[in-house]
Amino acid sequence: MTVTTIKVPSEIRDVLKRQAAQEHRTLAEHLEHLAAAEDKRVRFQRLRAAMTATPPDEEYLREAHEWQSDAWN
Repeated sequence: MTVTTIKVPSEIRDVLKRQAAQEHRTLAEHLEHLAAAEDKRVRFQRLRAAMTATPPDEEYLREAHEWQSDAWN
């Protein structure tokens, strides 16, 4: 693993260090966690946009209604 230095304001560094300590992570682990969370947020944002752009068709709505009805009880 290559180690590098990043320049951030000391206030941000202190917040990140405090957050990392609260979660029992190193600062590097915390930054990795934050990066993964952002990747996940972007993936779900794209998924929501795709779902909005392609609403369910009639067949899907009919099947969903059937599954949610009392017919299966």
